[in-house]
Amino acid sequence: ELPREREIERERENEWSDTSSCERGVGRMLQTAMAAMAAPFCLLHTASRIPFSPVSPRFAIARTPPSSLPRSRLAFAMASSAGSGLTARKSEDEWRAILSPEQFRILRQKGTEWAGTGKYNKFYENGIYECAGCGTPLYKSSAKFDSGCGWPAFFEGLPGAINQSLDADGRRIEITCAACGGHLGHVFKGERFPTPTDERHCVNSVSLKFVSANQK
Repeated sequence: ELPREREIERERENEWSDTSSCERGVGRMLQTAMAAMAAPFCLLHTASRIPFSPVSPRFAIARTPPSSLPRSRLAFAMASSAGSGLTARKSEDEWRAILSPEQFRILRQKGTEWAGTGKYNKFYENGIYECAGCGTPLYKSSAKFDSGCGWPAFFEGLPGAINQSLDADGRRIEITCAACGGHLGHVFKGERFPTPTDERHCVNSVSLKFVSANQK
């Protein structure tokens, strides 16, 4: 009986050894799988620590100093650029009371005028263009150019006067007045127009009010 007991013990030892080897193999497989699953999150974490450039080409706003503006309007424009929030807040009823139906449709409801119908499409007098809703200076006439698109086109706006955000369609970039949030139009980039910025601010004439450089 003694040899038989030793044989049984050896069989148990072999079974235990096989089981341990199997468990170690499964453990290694699980570790490999978990490492593969964690790799993308590690990359995201690493990318999130890369410092972001404060001047993003996609959302950069023109930085040319508006030296040709009248002093009073220049001071207003620079003061407006100091804050990022809306400074000319009104309720929708208040906007309806001070805007024409067409201005309300475009400025507050993000509408669009028909191409080629705007009063400033082929207009090139010297002065500045203000927001038709709140009077904030937006563009210099020297930044206006003929893009042939059917709407007034500018290659840059005054510093801090215009906000840019992704449009509801997920493709275009909407431009709005930084002071009142009024809809201006859209900005298109990289179209290779012979301008300093290669940007085209496509703006509704209804959203603008022109002030001549000779006006005091």
